[in-house]
Amino acid sequence: MSAIQAAVTSLADVRQQALRGPSEKATEAQHAKGKLTARERIELLLDAGSFQEVEQLRRHRAVGFGLEAKKPYTDGVITGWGTVEGRTVFVYAHDFRIFGGALGEAHATKIHKIMDMAIAAGAPLVSLNDGAGARIQEGVSALAGYGGIFQRNTKASGVIPQISVMLGPCAGGAAYSPALTDFVFMVRETSQMFITGPDVVKAVTGEEISQNGLGGADVHAETSGVCHFAYDDEETCIAEVRYLLSLLPQNNRENPPRVECSDPVDRRSDDLLDLVPADGNRPYDMAKVIEEIVDDGEYLEVHERWARNIICALGRLDGQVVGIIANQPQVLAGVLDIEASEKAARFVQMCDAFNVPIVTFLDVPGFLPGVDQEHGGIIRHGAKLLYAYCNATVPRISLILRKAYGGAYIVMDSQSIGADLTYAWPTNEIAVMGAEGAANVIFRKRIAQAEDPEAMRARMVKEYKAELMHPYYAAERGLVDDVIGPAETRQTLIVSLTMLRTKHADLPLRKHGNPPQ
Repeated sequence: MSAIQAAVTSLADVRQQALRGPSEKATEAQHAKGKLTARERIELLLDAGSFQEVEQLRRHRAVGFGLEAKKPYTDGVITGWGTVEGRTVFVYAHDFRIFGGALGEAHATKIHKIMDMAIAAGAPLVSLNDGAGARIQEGVSALAGYGGIFQRNTKASGVIPQISVMLGPCAGGAAYSPALTDFVFMVRETSQMFITGPDVVKAVTGEEISQNGLGGADVHAETSGVCHFAYDDEETCIAEVRYLLSLLPQNNRENPPRVECSDPVDRRSDDLLDLVPADGNRPYDMAKVIEEIVDDGEYLEVHERWARNIICALGRLDGQVVGIIANQPQVLAGVLDIEASEKAARFVQMCDAFNVPIVTFLDVPGFLPGVDQEHGGIIRHGAKLLYAYCNATVPRISLILRKAYGGAYIVMDSQSIGADLTYAWPTNEIAVMGAEGAANVIFRKRIAQAEDPEAMRARMVKEYKAELMHPYYAAERGLVDDVIGPAETRQTLIVSLTMLRTKHADLPLRKHGNPPQ
């Protein structure tokens, strides 16, 4: 055997060792927890045979605490790129079998490199997180590694899509990187996120709680809003990551991918006539309205289980991706509150960053009143949504189905804050407030002095509605571009979006805005 043949054989042995991982026992332990290995996860995420690994043979250089005797290849993180439906995607995956996936200096440097490559190439970055935080044996060097990741997350924000997939524990500073990305996926029972774990919580506050109770998928999907998507198993979770990527552009200089659509543009949506009651006090499921309008009834709802009084979703109209924001009358009558405002504001910002046109469906009675809301800062939180819409330069269309009252009407992409086109159904009621409340304010004295106050109140309510809340009041004043029949909604939106596809808008020159916090 020649020297070169021997070297090639040696390389094959080394590569096989790196691909195999630390041991079969470690792999079995990972599987016993209901978790896949890092390489198995990458295989699920990327198109078959497309993965190209970077720095597979990297090893740490740390000494002390026995580290010098344990120097596995990859140093506990697998980095590289591949394709998803033929489009380039960069990925890094913590290998929990090596140092518990903990981040050390070499580990962090590998992540920094792949993040820099993703930004330079203008392609999405997916992190498959399953790590125990900073590698304690490496001290401050490990912490500095996190700083480099956070800095790159911020640099990449709004430039390339960043998706964090939580597939194991994520504690301490490690939780901040996912929080800086565009979307967070979690798996029930096996993934957790928290700044301080249950033991520290108990020591400091005396509260006893499990890891899942403190920072599990359901907690973050329903209560904190940290998690956008939660699934029962890794296979389903990663399949949904692939689906989300199919709805996003490669970077902020491209448009989302358009697909061929067999759903007719001029398909009438007559079922909408029965789905939405004319009585503004009767609830209905806005999700069914969206399903009726979008291509083939398919869409991906973001933050489905958090702030459920508003819907944020990605779908397609005539094959073109759109972002949909809609009040949900089934939950809190569709009012805007602190959490709904934050949820919708972040979604609007994401759509604007990645050239996704925004369609807003309004059926909103106003902002949620109450001491908790006021003391919780509904003014500044509601202003986040207002700021996001006003700052957005993508095509924006709003549709008023029924109620659109007060400040909530203005905030939900009204024409006055820059919507390109505004439509309304014949059931629309646009006003400062509901007729009953308005009549009580305007005609308070007349009602109080009347022989029959209730009859007078009813008469004044009817008069107010006839004068200021009839379906054509806003259209007559140019605040609504057209009043359309519900069945025509799909075609009207598609034709309008086609016209707006070449929209170009420039913001004033500035370093950046100062959005409300």
